[in-house]
Amino acid sequence: MNEKCGYCCTRIKNINVSFGKKQVLKNVNIHIHCGKLNVIIGENGAGKSTLLKAILGEVQHEGEIIFKDRENSGNKIRIGYVPQKLEIENSPATVYDVVTSFTSNHPVFLNKNRVEYNRIKKHLEDFGADKLIDAKINSLSGGELQRVMLAIATMPYPDLLILDEPISGIDRNGKKQFYEKINYLKENYDLAIILVSHDFDYVEKYADKVILLDKTIIAKGKPEEIFKSKEFIDRFGEI
Repeated sequence: MNEKCGYCCTRIKNINVSFGKKQVLKNVNIHIHCGKLNVIIGENGAGKSTLLKAILGEVQHEGEIIFKDRENSGNKIRIGYVPQKLEIENSPATVYDVVTSFTSNHPVFLNKNRVEYNRIKKHLEDFGADKLIDAKINSLSGGELQRVMLAIATMPYPDLLILDEPISGIDRNGKKQFYEKINYLKENYDLAIILVSHDFDYVEKYADKVILLDKTIIAKGKPEEIFKSKEFIDRFGEI
């Protein structure tokens, strides 16, 4: 396990995204350090998912995504991603098959590779999902699927972990477990986390920085500062 260092950082610099004549993001600048949970909030249509796709390189954009490690080498950033929904969640494949398809060169259709099987099971154990390794992916509950998706996104552990509302529809106990695991990751591994969320009570408890987005950054700071700001209250009311 790598202890967090706090020296690496990701700079999201002057990001602009337009779809035709419609500008979706304008001059978005965020400075993210490892060992920190950065939560992006905003109303529907504010550009949250578009910003994540720009960081992932899935939409054309102006601006730069710059990663610096502790040696300031400017190496290519390793990104882990957990989407709102896993497209193969209705597949009859097992958890082992799905994890292998994302993280290994070992062909899924061959017999289980015992070394690979044990490696995956050990990693799933970190997320309380090792007992699910032989379960069908389409039999998992929302909370179980979320833990498997998080395990996939962190195998190997990335520099930046991006989470796009991955716990929509999960019950309160599942959400609590999710935020506790995210808190464990940020405190024990050398990675930064960007999370899109509307769970303001959990955000207030666990986030290091909250970023209020409305096509551009309207406000950013500690949760208690943002939730009391006029910009937040105008959009969401008092909490």
